[in-house]
Parts: sequence; C-alpha cells; structure tokens
Amino acid sequence: MVRRNKDYSDEEIIEMYLSGISVKEIADKVGITPSGVSYIRKKHGIDAIRSSGQPRKHKVNEDFFKVWSYEMAWVLGLFVTDGTINKSVHSITFAQKDERILKLIAKYMEADYVISSTYKTKSTPSLLINSREIKKDLEAMGITKNKSLTLEFPSVPEEYLPSFIRGVIDGDGWIQDRGYVMNITTASADFAAGLQKVFENWGLRNEISTQTTLSNKEIYRVWVKGKNDLIKLANIIYQNCGENFIETKRTRLSKWIKDQEMKYDVEIA
Repeated sequence: MVRRNKDYSDEEIIEMYLSGISVKEIADKVGITPSGVSYIRKKHGIDAIRSSGQPRKHKVNEDFFKVWSYEMAWVLGLFVTDGTINKSVHSITFAQKDERILKLIAKYMEADYVISSTYKTKSTPSLLINSREIKKDLEAMGITKNKSLTLEFPSVPEEYLPSFIRGVIDGDGWIQDRGYVMNITTASADFAAGLQKVFENWGLRNEISTQTTLSNKEIYRVWVKGKNDLIKLANIIYQNCGENFIETKRTRLSKWIKDQEMKYDVEIA
C-alpha cells in the first residue's frame, strides 16, 4: 500500500504537475500512485498538459533578476507582495486578479505564459515561472519561501525605487477611493520599516499601525496620509511607468492632480 506524505497538499501537487515534473516523479515524492496524481488533477479541474512522462520545459530569461531596470524593479515589487516561491519545485508564481498584469510579467521575463488554473483552494489566476536560477537570485536578495514573515526590504538602487514601490502598491496597496490615504499591508516588521524609511526620505507624511490577528500574529500597515502627500507620491512612482500599473490604483492615487497629467518634476530627497 502506498502511503501519502501529508506534508504535500493538493495545491502543491498541482503546482508540481504544472511546473513540468513527471507524474511518476510526483507520485514517488508524494507517496501516491500515478492514478492518484491524475485523480487530484481532475478533482480540481486541471486539464492534462502532456501525455508522456517527460518533464516539460518552459522558456524564461533566467537572468531577469540579475540586471536592474524599471520593468525588473516593478516586477520585483509585485513579487514580494503577490508572489510565492514554491517549496516543492524550482518555480515561482505570481498571483493577480488582473490577467493583463500577468501577461506583462511574462513578456518582461521572456517567459512562456503558463497559467495555473483556479480551483477550490485557489481562486486567483497565477503565472508559473519554472527556474532554479531565478529562485536562487531571489533568495540572494533575501526573498525566500517563508518571505511573508521574514522579508527584509531589498537593496534597490535609488533610480529604480519608484518602480519598485509602484509594484508593491500594485500588489498589497490599498488606496481610499476619495484619494486621501494609502496603506501597504505586510506581515514583516523589517519590510514595514524599510517602506517607512523610503516614504520619510521622499518627504511624505507617514506612520505605521499594527494589528494582531486571531492567530496572534502581527500585521503592519504603512500609511501615507493627506491629499497633497498622495499627489506627491503619485508624481514620484508613476515616473517611467509606461503601462506598468493597475489602473484603479493609479486613478485613486492621482485623484487630486487637477490637470490629470502626471508631472514628474518632484525632487526625490
């Protein structure tokens, strides 16, 4: 009798399958039969992606996180908020409700557009990137599979900080519809402190609030408050943005810019 390893959830088995690991290898690792892998796939509505037992190769620029650019900094900001380093395989995933954003990420990373389907335990589409090298580069920046609690603020060159912060806001930012306050939520005290330091350097009125969850964990919210401060923040982070932003967040953040044109004459302290 094959005994299933309870350390592997259905979601992790599906991620392994979508990343290209052969059904036999998954079955051996998890402790189920190949038919069991197929059962889990079908249970969650995942279509068969290959008929052979050979791993599938995905295209991606494995040097993407080695060279700073406006696009790389924005994608990194999205990843530290909405991304996951998969512990079972050498892959990462980006989760986003807006599929336009996932397509842009795939374009910049020169990656195959491999989307993990939604199912009972995952309702948000996810872009799957299969690369040991990319995982290694992210880990070198302190971004690990347990990043939600341990994430440190990465060392981002000053030129690319606005793009990185825009990615963070696009990932975990909330902007009031009236355009007076904005906050970013994180479970990492170090990352919250890093965000606050950036906002202080930019001369923005800011503060950090904390909340204890039902599981007794601390959640940190880093705030920027005031109409004029949000105008200044918008002027800073939408420099060199091209199409790299979530429309609703840009609209709310720049609500009080009277002429509806971004002015990029703000001096970053």
